[in-house]
Amino acid sequence: MKVVRGLVLLGMLALGSVSAVSGAFSPVRPLGSSAARNSWEGLAIVVNPNNPTNNLSLAQLRTVFLGERRWWPNHRRVLLSGMRRGTPERQTVLRVIYRMDDRNLDHYFLYQAFKGEAISPPATLHSAADIKKYVGATPGAIGYLRASDVDNSVKVVRVNGLLPEDDGYPLRLRARPPK
Repeated sequence: MKVVRGLVLLGMLALGSVSAVSGAFSPVRPLGSSAARNSWEGLAIVVNPNNPTNNLSLAQLRTVFLGERRWWPNHRRVLLSGMRRGTPERQTVLRVIYRMDDRNLDHYFLYQAFKGEAISPPATLHSAADIKKYVGATPGAIGYLRASDVDNSVKVVRVNGLLPEDDGYPLRLRARPPK
């Protein structure tokens, strides 16, 4: 234990401080308080509302996004869409679904084209509104949105049987700061 400028430190944990003037003890805000907690939100996988698919495992989702699964059960071609580079949504998809960075993903799709595979990289869209508009109007389209951006123009697909608000949902990202 070490006393430094009125703080009692045990390792790196501040327990509290004592005012030199009044001698009163003022506790430091606990580490589990709302100020110290991270707020998370689910990243919803969305499809056209007419798509019969309701649930995909994370492994199946990966085959869809890698272009290995090209057709939906209703015989519609899978059409990928995604957010522009640098967005938290795209970074989450790269980390959890693709397990690649942007450069490796570019190389993957380039290599598939070189091999003669008819796989198209995801259509890059600039906003959540663009994703909703494209997926909602395009049979066979799939994309991703923050759960807070979802509306009835798109259908949310369960991942591993879970919805974005469920505990254990695999696609999570930091919530937007409050306005």
